Amino acid sequence: MSDSIGFLIGDVSRLIRKRFDERARTLGSTRAQWKTLLILSRNEGINQGALADLLEVEPITLSRMIDRLEEAGLVERRRAPGDRRAWQMFLTPAADPVLRQLRAHADALTEAAFDGIDAGMRAQLTDALARIRDNLLHPDFAREAAHG
Repeated sequence: MSDSIGFLIGDVSRLIRKRFDERARTLGSTRAQWKTLLILSRNEGINQGALADLLEVEPITLSRMIDRLEEAGLVERRRAPGDRRAWQMFLTPAADPVLRQLRAHADALTEAAFDGIDAGMRAQLTDALARIRDNLLHPDFAREAAHG
């Protein structure tokens, strides 16, 4: 049963990403760009290295992404005070409507994905997935996996 659940969760995750990519492309964006903008909106002033860590990408990958977002006028790099080698990332005002559009697309996708599932079942699913995540993040689980 655990294989079936794991495969189902993975399949749903893959399909959500695929459908979001399709919707984001209609706005001239990608899921990776949206995720970068979203994480940056929650962490303005962060340096590129820390942002790469949050996005779980290599710094060079993020650098290219920031280059494209900067060219589009959505992000700006500013020198970090006290460290001429470091850059801080900030959204520009032009990013606000893009984030709103992408959020609307994400909300519509979520509603379509949950079609026919009532609020109680949604809450139960959310609680169960949060519990699974917490179990997998627990330090005892990580130690057990490392020493397996």
